[in-house]
Amino acid sequence: MKNRLFLKIPVVTLMLLGFVLTALRPVWAAEEVKISGFTWPGYGFWFIAKEKNLAPNLDIDYQTIEDPYESYNLVTANQMDVVSSTAEFSPIAAERGMPLKLVAFGNLSHGTDKIVAAPGINGPADMKGKKVAVVEGGLAQIYVAMWLEKNGHPFDSVEYVNIIADDAFAAMIGGDVAASEFWEPYGSNVLKVLEGSSVLSESTDEYWTSQAVVADGYYMNSNFIEQRREVALDTIRALYDAIAWWKNNPAEGNEIIASGMKMSIEDVELVIGKDGSRLDGGLYVYDFLEAAQFCGAAPGDPPFKQSNGQMQAHYDLVSDWWLKFGIMESKMPLDKGVDCSLHKELYESGYRG
Repeated sequence: MKNRLFLKIPVVTLMLLGFVLTALRPVWAAEEVKISGFTWPGYGFWFIAKEKNLAPNLDIDYQTIEDPYESYNLVTANQMDVVSSTAEFSPIAAERGMPLKLVAFGNLSHGTDKIVAAPGINGPADMKGKKVAVVEGGLAQIYVAMWLEKNGHPFDSVEYVNIIADDAFAAMIGGDVAASEFWEPYGSNVLKVLEGSSVLSESTDEYWTSQAVVADGYYMNSNFIEQRREVALDTIRALYDAIAWWKNNPAEGNEIIASGMKMSIEDVELVIGKDGSRLDGGLYVYDFLEAAQFCGAAPGDPPFKQSNGQMQAHYDLVSDWWLKFGIMESKMPLDKGVDCSLHKELYESGYRG
């Protein structure tokens, strides 16, 4: 009977009712932001931003993609907005004309990276002509090369073998390589399992931290920055709001990250620490002001004896190594691979993270 009575309502009345209901609906919808990164606690702050609804106007979609080059290709195809990855790719992206810009330093290796040697390898002289496991075209290779030169040996005095961390672990245990650059928890696990193995270099040394050699960064699609700038600004703000929240709630924050990354809480704590100080783990997480200072978008100096605007020096350092390794043929200007304008705009608006 109710349905029959409803059908007798004039069509005009139903149309008017529809207009009223439409007008009462929210005029906005959350903006989808597609973010990718591999399984790494340093990128887990996106999960905090989503879990704690720190950016209600954003629909954050974090996709775990273990191969960063797959993420970069998705950006090129305009299918990804943000990539969380290591900070050495921007010169390569610039030379290849990819629509990808490094917009921020995310965190600095402060012990989580180390060069671990097999038994009988006591220094760079013992490694001459031997195989060293690295991710070729990545920070691990630059780290080993710089360490060799720092100790008076040519960067190409070893044979670089392109092996990712979990396979490098097996290669070390099996005696297939003489050394490897590891990040946690792989380095600690090798030292526990392989009797006689040792650490030749660790990223806590001032030589590495002052130059910010081993670090993670955040990249954005150039089209995302230009065509959806307000959303890009909100995305950066959500990241730093999440970091600030984690600093005050490290235990709960680490649980959120562990759940999102599908990692053990012990491994998360090993990398980013337990107390929110950013100094009790193996990774130092940059807050907004520090990242802006590194970019030269805010006054003052970032930590670890780094200098304001050091993004330029880091870009030049990495570019020079890619030229040495033959990965790049020509060096591009900083603005082709880096965009610090989002940090500058946020700072000038009064945002401090």
